[in-house]
Amino acid sequence: MLMSEVDNSKRTWMMATGCAGAVGGVAVAVPFVKTFSPSERALAAGAAVEVDIGGMKPGEKLTVEWRGKPVWIVRRTPEQLEALKKTTPQVADPESKRTAYPTPEYAKNEHRSIKPEYFVAVGICSHLGCSPSDKFQTGAQPSLPDDWTGGFLCPCHGSTFDLAGRVFKNKPAPDNLEVPPHMYLSDTKLLIGEDKKA
Repeated sequence: MLMSEVDNSKRTWMMATGCAGAVGGVAVAVPFVKTFSPSERALAAGAAVEVDIGGMKPGEKLTVEWRGKPVWIVRRTPEQLEALKKTTPQVADPESKRTAYPTPEYAKNEHRSIKPEYFVAVGICSHLGCSPSDKFQTGAQPSLPDDWTGGFLCPCHGSTFDLAGRVFKNKPAPDNLEVPPHMYLSDTKLLIGEDKKA
């Protein structure tokens, strides 16, 4: 049996080039693999937004941004909630059955919300994408009926919505205001963009 001598310098050179190749391969692979992850901007655009609603008084509205859209949070008064019963027969889709802007199951009710007191909606008219104005004051006003009970008016083409974001009949807007996915993290914290626990 013949034994050949081991060439230690050749062995060292082979190990060094093998290690250098592995390190180079990892260095090339890391940036490539990172391209599969969404960018910081993309993450921010779709990320859920946490909102502190603890300081809101009845009758107040808070606007936050989610996915580049204005989202309204309205803390309705007992009188405003009672007025929704009056507007139910006057709105085009009282049970939120239309599917252009699917309403989450937990908001398919008269007040279109998880908690009756708080209304959460995307503040964009379903007609041409304008942003309706708050018209919380009741009674006769320009561009509104004499028996107005409070809600929203889209100044572009005159669509009106009650305080549950339901569009009134015979208006240009084809659908109610969109209710985004949301859930309560606590009595004072609202998460817009996720509804896993709702």
